[in-house]
Amino acid sequence: MRIGILTGGGDCPGLNAAIRAVVLTAELRHHDEVIGYLDGWKGVLDDEYMRLDVHRCRDIVAQGGTILGTSRTNPFKEDGGPDRVRANLAANGVDALVAVGGEDTLGVAQRLGDHGVHAVGVPKTIDNDLSGTEVTFGFDTAVQIATEAIDRLRTTAESHHRVIVCEVMGRHVGWIATHAGIAGGAAEILVPEVPFDVEMVCERLQRRHRGGQFSSIVVISEGAVPADGPAADSARLATSGAPVDQFGHARLGGIGAWLAEEIERLTGFEARVTILGHIQRGGTPSAFDRVLATRFGVAAVAAVHDGAFGTMVALQAGEIVRVPIADAVAKSKTVDLDLYRSVAGVFLG
Repeated sequence: MRIGILTGGGDCPGLNAAIRAVVLTAELRHHDEVIGYLDGWKGVLDDEYMRLDVHRCRDIVAQGGTILGTSRTNPFKEDGGPDRVRANLAANGVDALVAVGGEDTLGVAQRLGDHGVHAVGVPKTIDNDLSGTEVTFGFDTAVQIATEAIDRLRTTAESHHRVIVCEVMGRHVGWIATHAGIAGGAAEILVPEVPFDVEMVCERLQRRHRGGQFSSIVVISEGAVPADGPAADSARLATSGAPVDQFGHARLGGIGAWLAEEIERLTGFEARVTILGHIQRGGTPSAFDRVLATRFGVAAVAAVHDGAFGTMVALQAGEIVRVPIADAVAKSKTVDLDLYRSVAGVFLG
C-alpha cells in the first residue's frame, strides 16, 4: 500500500513520535510506502509532500514539533478544495491517509470521507478536548510545562508577596488549567466551563491574605470568561479584535492581563501576569506522550490495513480502540466538573 500522512492544526509534543510509528510500522511490518504531506491539509491541496522511510524517521521520537510542518488550512474554505484533495491523492497513488490532528483537522478528514477519501484519524492536541479518547498526546507535556512554570512563579510570588496570574492555553476547555493548577497548588483555577465572578475571586484572595498567605497563584485558561455583568463586558472589550483562522477561531490571549489588573484594582495587592503561550506546545515530549503517540501510530496503520476508514484510534481504559471520527469531533470533551469542584475545589483559596 501507499499511505499518506499529515499533521494539521497547532503543533504539539509527540507529533514526530506518531509520524515515526506510522512510517516504521508501515514499512517494516507491512512493506508499505509512506509519503508525508507538508503543512497539513495545505500540502494535500498543493500536492506538496516528501518521501518518508525508516532512515529518515528512526531517530525523531524525542524531537519536538513536526518534521512535516503544519497549518490551519481548511480544504472546504478553498475553491474546489475537496476535489483537489481527492485528485491529488489519486494522482500520487495514495490508498489511505493518516490525519494526525485535533477537532478541526479530523473534522475535515471525516467530511472528506463523504468525497471518497479513505482516512484514519490520530488524536493530538494539548487541550485534551477530543471526545472518544481519555487523553490526547501533547496534553501530558503541556501540563508538565505549565506545572513547572507555576512552581517557579510561586517562589517569586512568595518573595514579593504578589498575586501572579498564570494564563495557560485552553480555548473552550480547561484541562491544562485544572491539572496544572492542582499539581501546582494554585489558589484559584479559572476555566471556560465555569464563568467566574471576579469579585468572589478577589474576596477569596483577601481571605487568604487575612489568614497569613501573602502570595497567591491564579491559573486561568485563555478562554475563561467572567460571569455576566460589567466585568464580563470589560473583559470582552479588553480581549476583542483578534483575527480568525479558516476554522473561525480567534487568536485568544489577554484575559490573564485583564484579571491581574482587576485583582490589583479591587484588592490593592500587587499583581502580575505570565502568559505561557506557545511554550506549552514546544520542546521535547514527555515519556508518556512519546509512548502514547507511538501506540496511536501503530494502531493507525493497523486500522488502514483493516479498511477501518472514518475511524480514529483512541485510548480507553488503557487500551487502544477505534471510534468513529464523527463521534470524536461531534462535541468538545469538557473538564469533568467533579474533578474541578470536588477535587480541585478542596485545595483552592
